[in-house]
Amino acid sequence: MAIREVLAYPEPVLAEKAEPVEEVDSGIKELIADMIETMYGARGIGLAANQVGVAKRVIVLDVPDFDDEESARGDNLVALVNPEIKEAGGTTKYEEGCLSVPGVTADVVRSERVTVAGLDGEGNPVEINAEGLFAIALQHEIDHLDGVLFIDRLSRLKRDLIKRKLRKAQARETAL
Repeated sequence: MAIREVLAYPEPVLAEKAEPVEEVDSGIKELIADMIETMYGARGIGLAANQVGVAKRVIVLDVPDFDDEESARGDNLVALVNPEIKEAGGTTKYEEGCLSVPGVTADVVRSERVTVAGLDGEGNPVEINAEGLFAIALQHEIDHLDGVLFIDRLSRLKRDLIKRKLRKAQARETAL
């Protein structure tokens, strides 16, 4: 297991649609293990493979139970390969952030509940019914696999302001 670099906007791979995984082999299992370690190292609750430079349809999540004080890191750990939203219902608005868009948060409207199908980290078919923050995080990470950042879901004006701010910050860092 290794911590990988989390890529930040405007890295091109973040805008690419990830390729389906043909087989959950040792390489994919190693990717999943690295992504979990990277997610925890960055203090995130979700991570998509393209955020670490791998354009494959793999996500990991560990969304805490805020109403369960006994909930610990790893209790809700999920790895999904080739995840697809099969059903969605209701709407909710939540202030989202992203490891690939550091220092930025914004209210995003998403489905309140989703049913997601895919493969687990061993290659077995799974179906997950989620609501609340877990549903939001699943949609956020699946968006990454489709080359969509949460800022792409904002109004054009808000999105352009954020992108300009990010480019200026990156130019300052590059100049140092």
